[in-house]
Amino acid sequence: MTIFQIIAVLISMTAIFSYFNFRYFKLPATIGVMLISLLMSLALIVVGQFLPWVHESATRLIQQVDFNDALMQGMLCFLLFAGALHIDLSELKDNKGVIATLAVAGVVLSMFAFGTMIYYVLGWLDLELSYVWCLLFGALISPTDPVAVIGILRESKVPRSLEVQIAGESLFNDGIGVVAFIVMREIAVSGDQASAAHIGQLFLKEAVGGAVFGFVIGWIAFRLLKSVNNYRIEVMLTLALVMGGYALASVIHVSGPIAIVVAGLFIGNHGRQYAMSDTTRNNVDAFWELIDEILNALLFVLIGLEMLVLAFTRNLMLAGLLAIPAILLARLVSVGLPVGVIRRTRELMPGTVRIMTWGGLRGGISVALALSLPASREREIVLAVTYVIVIFSILVQGLSLERFARAMIKR
Repeated sequence: MTIFQIIAVLISMTAIFSYFNFRYFKLPATIGVMLISLLMSLALIVVGQFLPWVHESATRLIQQVDFNDALMQGMLCFLLFAGALHIDLSELKDNKGVIATLAVAGVVLSMFAFGTMIYYVLGWLDLELSYVWCLLFGALISPTDPVAVIGILRESKVPRSLEVQIAGESLFNDGIGVVAFIVMREIAVSGDQASAAHIGQLFLKEAVGGAVFGFVIGWIAFRLLKSVNNYRIEVMLTLALVMGGYALASVIHVSGPIAIVVAGLFIGNHGRQYAMSDTTRNNVDAFWELIDEILNALLFVLIGLEMLVLAFTRNLMLAGLLAIPAILLARLVSVGLPVGVIRRTRELMPGTVRIMTWGGLRGGISVALALSLPASREREIVLAVTYVIVIFSILVQGLSLERFARAMIKR
């Protein structure tokens, strides 16, 4: 199939799944389309037992989609910008201590906590991974997914202060997670040892460099937006900012996700207030909301369809199920310790640790990072277990987040 045909099939499926979810399931959009996609994948697997060509045709279609490339080098920049565009910078500043601490210390703590637990879980199931590979696994599964988090928080009535903390953390902890992932991948795959100086240099270049680069391109886009008053041109300028900025970030080796988040925050706050007319603001908002809705739905359909190309054994499925309490416990540790320190200097609402633990959703980014690993026995283990965690995170945690938050606040 050609690229156009593949995209046409996926968009058509996404539209149909969205229609059925809206009419019959009435679940949050992202969760609903993924659930329908999962059910269709299971149906194709069952039908494939009697009509092998049906399953084989569907599998060939999904195998032609490079999930890692489609998300990390395609959809992610649009989704991050759309998410950051509507974050109030003043609210973010009020919670900067919590967000910064969780984005840095939280990812590192979770990586070691989960990596250690999964090392023993896999060893017990005769699926041994070296401790370095388990830390690599911890690095890719520890960052919360901004796409999943913001998409679900938007439709949940979580208290605003907690929503800002959870969404803000998820927008920024990707940079830390990617740096940790790159370092651990170098050690696990190539056997190279990474010194503290190398890790610090990589962090400065990727995370700090990405933030500075994002501010620069955001400021340039702001000046251009301020100099014209034509919503068509201004929408195109925001599109150029996202696509051009993300592509250039990868060329100069700084964090594209962090750059786009910073640029999105700049345009969403300073740009909306000082560089856009009411007409432009309405059209920019409508454009990015539509892009966000379409790509979010498409991403979650792809997550559901990935089941067709994953090989699950009984032990791998059991490992995935045991990894769920492990990642929740790691999240509890990585949130509880920093929040415990922060509570000495500022007051936080009751249930913050429990709600942020349950609200730490994993999504497509973890799957994409797992798929980026070189083909090996270790990759198959990491990928299968990651998939089980992500499905649980979105379906169970995502669906119950609002009720869980209300219950914690009332205690």
